[in-house]
Amino acid sequence: MSLLAIDGLCYSYPGREGVLRGITAVAAGPEVIAIAGPNGAGKSTLLDVLAGQKTPAAGTCFLQGRDALTMGREELCRIVAHVPQTIPSDVPFTVEEVVLTGRIPYGRGLYENDDDFAAMELAIERTRLEAFRGRRYSTLSGGEKQRVLVAAALCQQAPILLLDEPSAHLDPENEALLWELFASLRDAGHLILVVTHHLALAAQNADRIWLLDGGRLAADGPPRDAMRPADLERVFRVPFHWHQSAEGRVFLTYGR
Repeated sequence: MSLLAIDGLCYSYPGREGVLRGITAVAAGPEVIAIAGPNGAGKSTLLDVLAGQKTPAAGTCFLQGRDALTMGREELCRIVAHVPQTIPSDVPFTVEEVVLTGRIPYGRGLYENDDDFAAMELAIERTRLEAFRGRRYSTLSGGEKQRVLVAAALCQQAPILLLDEPSAHLDPENEALLWELFASLRDAGHLILVVTHHLALAAQNADRIWLLDGGRLAADGPPRDAMRPADLERVFRVPFHWHQSAEGRVFLTYGR
């Protein structure tokens, strides 16, 4: 049984045809999948559909072997955690309280229980938010808020994590640490799908690339297979180059 399987997934907005056009892919087990593509390729829409926030016009999405459309909201949220691209700014809660919102799908009464607090502590530790736990969310920087939203998703303890540009507001140190967190979560059994425009980091850190172009899956495979320079240039309309350092490290650049 695959963690995630999508077959012929299609979605259109009113007045805009074919945002997603027959996407088919399978993620059998834990891995880090980077979803790349130009603006408007359908990356965020794909995550919204997988998270159950948008209903596909056609096709199916199976989560742990079950059709997502047959699941109730709480059941789906125990399997899939979603961190959207937009960062809310006026949340009147502390960091701890925001992280604990990840336990809503497990609600068993008016108050949190020991399992909820244990999940919160682990999420705060993994995202290095110990120093911020008592701070008001609204007082944090954009990058700090992003880390809190990731922590809330981890607190949800879902086997599938969907993250839409989670490093957009992070500095290089925290961006590198975020990719290290993805690797550790994969090793712990999670499937991570992360939308990113940072192709060089995706090439170095992702197990697999889903390259979207015009709502279609243009490539699916390990970075060196899915990110061939000629294919990337066709999709992004700028030259790409693979390089190898004197130490043998392989990396990707773009531009003339």
